[in-house]
Amino acid sequence: MQPAIASAFFPGLEVLSTAIVLLDDDLVIRYANPAAETLFEVSCKSIVGQRLEQVFPCDGALAAIILNARTQDCSFTEHDLTLGLANHALLHLSCTFTPFELPHWHASANWPTSWRANWRGLLGEFRPITQQLKIAREERLLDQSQSNRELMRNLAHEIKNPLGGIRGAAQLLERELGRPQLREYTQVIIKESDRLQALMDRLLAPHRPPQLVEFNIHEALERVRSLILAESPERIRIVRDYDISIPPLLCDPEQIIQALLNIARNAAQAIVGAGTITLRSRVTRQITLARIRYRHALALQIIDDGPGIPEAIRDRIFDPLISGREGGSGLGLTVAHTFINQHHGTIAFDSAPGSTCFTIMLPLAKNRESKRFT
Repeated sequence: MQPAIASAFFPGLEVLSTAIVLLDDDLVIRYANPAAETLFEVSCKSIVGQRLEQVFPCDGALAAIILNARTQDCSFTEHDLTLGLANHALLHLSCTFTPFELPHWHASANWPTSWRANWRGLLGEFRPITQQLKIAREERLLDQSQSNRELMRNLAHEIKNPLGGIRGAAQLLERELGRPQLREYTQVIIKESDRLQALMDRLLAPHRPPQLVEFNIHEALERVRSLILAESPERIRIVRDYDISIPPLLCDPEQIIQALLNIARNAAQAIVGAGTITLRSRVTRQITLARIRYRHALALQIIDDGPGIPEAIRDRIFDPLISGREGGSGLGLTVAHTFINQHHGTIAFDSAPGSTCFTIMLPLAKNRESKRFT
């Protein structure tokens, strides 16, 4: 179907913001509107005449939607469809296919002979849902984080009380021991009690409310850089990629530094042998964080070239006591996530072998819009 023919029988397709694709009865693409060209990053001319599976290869979910629409002869919608195109990132879409039939066209109409009979086909509508998925995931992580914080706080309080008694009893016992060799055992008890005490303090630390002041985020990044290089002076190279025009951030400096340090330290520990960590700062515009729209937000990225986060723990990476490293406490990312949430920000990550990127989004001072998304 020519674009002019499509416009004549489906007026308004050209100006819709929804991506529209028309298929004939053999599932050959006959038309795509400008919104579809933008969404799929293709031109109408390049895909018209191709079968659908040539443009969206090997997608069983899409085939199932079309089969249901054709067999039931009615609209069929899939609200969470993932499509992969050649040389294109995965698209998360809501998709509807509707069967239609054009009536017999009169011979007086100036159409090619091949178009002068009844014409059956499918109209496909595609709407991106990436933003909705992002918001839903952020809310799920926030609810989960709040539940985890309460659980860990209660647990930490319960553990701290007997720990003090154990340590005190070990000190008293050490004074009564006649043989110095036996003090080695009491020292083990005391040191392990101190270690657990420090762990409990870390679990309780995030519950201090942020003390907000205006702060240059690059001071935090430079402090993190210095600490990581001090811990691994020969093994780690740190690349700075800063936007120095970024205005001050209204935040608790110590909490932000701790959050960044926890992520950067995880990156350094994940690197096997020599490696590189990139610290990047940028400003993003018109961003939604926790259903609140901001005109400007700060985007901080910590990127490493390590082996990546194990697939088995990616969905639980911010849960307490979850670690991909032997001997890790699994609290660093939990604390970081809590601190960033207290600043109305978000943390997300992308990970593959050779590249793991944690992205922190924080609203900049005095730029909050009144619009709240519900």
